[in-house]
Amino acid sequence: MAETISSATFEAAMATSKKIEEDIVKNPSKYRVLTGDRPTGRLHIGHYFGSLQNRVRLSKMGVQTMILIADYQVLTDHDAYQEISQNTKQLVIDYLAAGIEPGENVIIYPHSYIPEANQLMVPFLTLVSNAELSRNPTVKEEIQAAGLTNVNAGMYTYPVHQAVDILFCKGNVVPAGKDQLPHVEMARTIASRFNKKFCADREPVFPMPQVLLSKTPSIMGLDGTQKMSKSRGNAIMLCATEDETAKLIKKAKTDGERFITYDPVNRPEVANLLQLISLCTHEEPEAIAQRIGDGGGGMLKNELTVALNETLRPLRTKRAQLEKEPEYIRKVLNDGVARARAIAQDTLNEVRECMNMVI
Repeated sequence: MAETISSATFEAAMATSKKIEEDIVKNPSKYRVLTGDRPTGRLHIGHYFGSLQNRVRLSKMGVQTMILIADYQVLTDHDAYQEISQNTKQLVIDYLAAGIEPGENVIIYPHSYIPEANQLMVPFLTLVSNAELSRNPTVKEEIQAAGLTNVNAGMYTYPVHQAVDILFCKGNVVPAGKDQLPHVEMARTIASRFNKKFCADREPVFPMPQVLLSKTPSIMGLDGTQKMSKSRGNAIMLCATEDETAKLIKKAKTDGERFITYDPVNRPEVANLLQLISLCTHEEPEAIAQRIGDGGGGMLKNELTVALNETLRPLRTKRAQLEKEPEYIRKVLNDGVARARAIAQDTLNEVRECMNMVI
């Protein structure tokens, strides 16, 4: 794969994504979505606007939605394994509070509990080269972001494990941003090579997954310079109180100009806060900026505080209730594991048959 994502590759992904978006409304049952998060901490508003709302939308349309909690992958670049169990439960609480409803169309599970899926790692690893793994630009960026000097093999095989996560359930749509395109491309490569090598005289086992690109603009942190992240200290967590939210927004970076305008290129910090208001109120950022005008950064931050707290109030109320229901959270996970394992076992049986390993 290329060192970076070419504009042609991105343009092609955008065109495909648009077609999927149009068809998924008409034929939701054709699609199985694979999405998820690593349990490295609680979720923030970037996750809410960037992915959680879309998961709710797709599942309510009737699209089967597999929501993976990638607990094994935490081990590739984090030492905080002591918190994985608690973080997993907190992720489920965030999901449910955001409106995701486990049931016929939604399965929530940690992949460490799906051994039948993880058995696909060995045959999948035989289908890619070391050179392909080391060239993956997303892995390179993650190594750099984590500041790793001693990189374990799990990090390099991370894209193959993501392919396992996508293909074991025969997921054919992966909601993702531009930075995740190389991982989905790896899953497509593995699916294609497996089907060609082992399914020459039978129906292919694996579909070719496609990316459903996010329509939400990239949400920067309150420092205005980096992507929102808990580890960078620039995030507003979903579990934050209204007062905590107000204090965080008050410290958000703007710039020296009083008159508020929407100019993402020259005024990225102000533009980011305007985009956040827009995501809450569904007004255009330009219209919000025009309304605030000479009100300056103080009025901008006040409008964001009110809009964000209003938007998140129902979520936070439900979240507080769910915190008191640990047995229900455990049941959601156990039910999800049982259903995901059944899917994985069927796929593993097919794979064994194709590879002539049935005894």
